[in-house]
Amino acid sequence: MARRAVVLISGGLDSTTCLAMAKAKGFEPVCLAVAYGQRHAVELEQARKVASAMGVKDFRVVSIDLRQVGGSALTADIEVPKDRPADEMSHGIPVTYVPARNALFLSLALGLAEVVGSTDIYIGVNAVDYSGYPDCRPEFIRSFETMANLATKAGVEGARFTVHAPLSGMTKADIIREGVKLGVDYGLTHSCYDPDPQGRACGRCDSCVLRRKGFEEAGVPDPTRYVEGA
Repeated sequence: MARRAVVLISGGLDSTTCLAMAKAKGFEPVCLAVAYGQRHAVELEQARKVASAMGVKDFRVVSIDLRQVGGSALTADIEVPKDRPADEMSHGIPVTYVPARNALFLSLALGLAEVVGSTDIYIGVNAVDYSGYPDCRPEFIRSFETMANLATKAGVEGARFTVHAPLSGMTKADIIREGVKLGVDYGLTHSCYDPDPQGRACGRCDSCVLRRKGFEEAGVPDPTRYVEGA
């Protein structure tokens, strides 16, 4: 029986590629999606479709309401920035940063890993095209891994957790090329922070800009459904 790995999945391009990479390593994925009150909740529908298309047998959704915390354009009544130039995106931490999101997500994944008997967690964070999010950096991932081995029953009893972040250091184009090699259907994925009621991408938020640039640089047709004129 294949070793299990808990894979955090959002329905986006990065986490979908990460899932494909975990499968390619021979892991049986236990997928965990988080409904946290995000304005782009359509991504959860896509996460379920992605998991189904990739043959995932164990797909779970945990609900936490981060709107009660707020502080982000994704969880509060704050406008999502649009049409930011590349040099602006590469400086500072944008208002789409969700306070402590990846720490929370990894904590949920860690708990699930203990329950299903896994010591491997996959997360699709990316430290190159990452829009300035501090919880996407390799040093955060390594620090969380250390904490995981200190703070769990499994860790105390000798298990050693590994947090895999295979996309760290890859450009968006690199990620797309890798996904194409692994047979990922990017038409199922959703990345936009501010989609319209039909779930179409705005084409103008940071996530859309980085995604579109990635497909262009990878030389791969962009299957994204954009709003008219985007």
